[in-house]
Amino acid sequence: MKKLFTALFALLLPVLASAQFSLSGKITDQKTGESLPGASVTIQNLAISTISNASGKYTFKNLKNGSYTVVVSYLGYQTAQQTTEVSANSTLDFSLVHSTTVTEEVTVSATRASANSPTAFTNLSKKDIDKNNSGRGFEYLLEQTPSTVVTSNAGAGVGYTSIRIRGSDPTRINVTLNGIPMNDAEDQGVYFVDLPDLASSVDNIQIQRGVGTSTNGAGAFGASINIQTTTRRDSAYTEYNGSAGSYGTLKNTINLGTGLLGGHFSFDGRLSDMHSDGYIDRSASTLRSYFLSGAYYGKTSVLRLNVFGGYEQTHQAWDGVPEDSVKFGNRKYNELGYINATGQNYPNQTDNYNQNYYQLLYNQQISPLLSFSGALHYTHGYGYYEEYVNDDALSNYGVTPVTIGGTTISSTDLVRRLWLNNDFYGATYNFNYKPSTKLDLTLGGAYNEYKGRHYNNIEWTQQSTDIQPDYEYSRNTAKKTDFNLFTRAEYHIGDVLLYGDIQYRHIGYSFLGFDENLNNVQQQVSLDFFNPKAGITYQVTDNSNVYASIAVGNHEPNRSDYVNSSPSSRPKAENLKDLELGYRVAQSNFTAGINGFYMLYKNQLVLTGALDDVGEAIRTNIADSYRAGIELNGKVRIAQQLSWAATATLSTNKVKNFNQVLFDEGGNPVNFNYAKTDIAYSPNFVGSSTISYQPCHNTEIAFISKYVSQQYLDNTSSTDRDLPRYFVNDVRLDYNFSIKSVKNIGIGLLINNVFSTNYQSDGATYPDVEGGKVANYNYWFAQAPINFLATLSLKF
Repeated sequence: MKKLFTALFALLLPVLASAQFSLSGKITDQKTGESLPGASVTIQNLAISTISNASGKYTFKNLKNGSYTVVVSYLGYQTAQQTTEVSANSTLDFSLVHSTTVTEEVTVSATRASANSPTAFTNLSKKDIDKNNSGRGFEYLLEQTPSTVVTSNAGAGVGYTSIRIRGSDPTRINVTLNGIPMNDAEDQGVYFVDLPDLASSVDNIQIQRGVGTSTNGAGAFGASINIQTTTRRDSAYTEYNGSAGSYGTLKNTINLGTGLLGGHFSFDGRLSDMHSDGYIDRSASTLRSYFLSGAYYGKTSVLRLNVFGGYEQTHQAWDGVPEDSVKFGNRKYNELGYINATGQNYPNQTDNYNQNYYQLLYNQQISPLLSFSGALHYTHGYGYYEEYVNDDALSNYGVTPVTIGGTTISSTDLVRRLWLNNDFYGATYNFNYKPSTKLDLTLGGAYNEYKGRHYNNIEWTQQSTDIQPDYEYSRNTAKKTDFNLFTRAEYHIGDVLLYGDIQYRHIGYSFLGFDENLNNVQQQVSLDFFNPKAGITYQVTDNSNVYASIAVGNHEPNRSDYVNSSPSSRPKAENLKDLELGYRVAQSNFTAGINGFYMLYKNQLVLTGALDDVGEAIRTNIADSYRAGIELNGKVRIAQQLSWAATATLSTNKVKNFNQVLFDEGGNPVNFNYAKTDIAYSPNFVGSSTISYQPCHNTEIAFISKYVSQQYLDNTSSTDRDLPRYFVNDVRLDYNFSIKSVKNIGIGLLINNVFSTNYQSDGATYPDVEGGKVANYNYWFAQAPINFLATLSLKF
């Protein structure tokens, strides 16, 4: 061990010896001379960044003797750039000029936390996104952020992928795209598979944990993800990004842009095509998407039209792999779509969906103190999943049994398609008033409508019946309106920032449910929510602050919670009180944060562990439950070429007085009561690590690790229904260079699960009672052993 440390020290000694100078300075407003805290400062040729502290100061340490290009950007100001020679400790100040054109960050700023907001958040820049955009699902971009667990149904990262933050599933994570809600209005989930390769058109992302700031769409019960797509690029460009790797994975993307034409216009476009066979048996994906954007830039306004969409066809792998099959070594077995007697599988056991988005975004600088941002949007989605059903009763489809040759046919194998055709449209807006550096006031809101048409067809029956192909056996419609209004203020008093945020939200929902006699009838629900938030931040030093906040969130049940209920058994809306307390420090070579949270739920709809026949989780109200924990994150530049970033979350997530109802062979209910157990899918520890080494300019080697502790598939804390802990490691290699005719050539290699760890990142359970004992039927989403993706990017 001593020899190992000696060798490591000898290896790093030249690096440490050569990194001996600092570069510091102050960012101010050229007109007023006031300091600008939170400005982004980047050394362009080293690709390292920091932000100015509360006094507008920044520092870079451990720089070698040489020439450096420093770029400073700040919302509402023109970007500044200077080149300086560093041969000793140096100072470089910047005086920024107010921008003569409106910046598009205004579009999303109303739903985002600012640099010193009393909220736990993480920002991802375009550089962060591009570095990890290898072709896997969008959620994998967020995997190294605190409290995050990502999984893939197909096991190889392509197709249906999902995310949990602080144990909360996607129905509790508010997602906005340019400030416009992405969550499905009815089931409240987000399906990034419907917008494959969205990451290639994204400029930046902010992830807020907890209730966070007021935003449009569904309430954030675990986190919110705010995404901003392509923004202004002044120079014309053409880019190709491709990847190929294990399990037949192939991605091709072309990006084109005109740059700024005539000082006012720009046009951008993208086409993407992706395919993967998947790791799980019969889990292939065929994915396509496009993104078109045109903008007009005036002196005080920006008008942008985005038109984009995607198509996905994925083979059904949403039930996972039976636990017994995994333990016997067959980690790929998919039992969906098997045909009785023959043992063959149905080849078209697929999910098929198209989704198209239209967004008209407008920003207006009304005066130097007041700005406006608004959007009109429309989304149309349509598609179906097709499946083979074994020996099902005709009466389940409203079909009268037929008699042929003296034999009555009352059941048959059949193929059915379950369709969804929906429209989502509305408007969002916000006004921002900033009379001084002390006060920042925002007033915003939105009105959105959703109309969904659900209908189901029989395509084929094995036995002869009196129905025609494409026979429609059921249809129902749903309508949902969502109105919200919020105001938020940040006020500085010396070293103290006071934060207040109030939101009112009204929901109206019409759906097909059950009446008291269990007959299907159209139901109506009207809900009103009041969501106040308050917080305080104290600037301890120029580089650090401490903050505290309390927020109230309310959240409506989703479609499946409602349609299986009657007015007397209708699920209750959920209520959350979220307390956050944290400390942040940001220096040029070291950033860190520690955040404590206590989330107290009333009537939380918790996962029972089971899924319905389309893979949707089944939930039930629990009177009392909570999550409490500590999140840590940090990044240190050990040397100019070596850095280490890490996150860790230690938490306890408990359900009080949980009652589980199972059924025996005769269909009789059997109750099991638990005083205090863990909330399903809520690991007590989640950690990540990224060690990055740059042996030479434009080259990076990263060793990426993820640890997730034991999770339970339901709320009983039963070790018979759990997901074992796992520790997975990846390696990422990147090299960039240029030649005369190509601005940049990027070559990369991502080796996932480099040690071929056998692990499951998600699952489901369907226990019952057999012979007086509980029998467990668990399903796991097994993840692929060592696999790779090679990437190539060309920029012209």
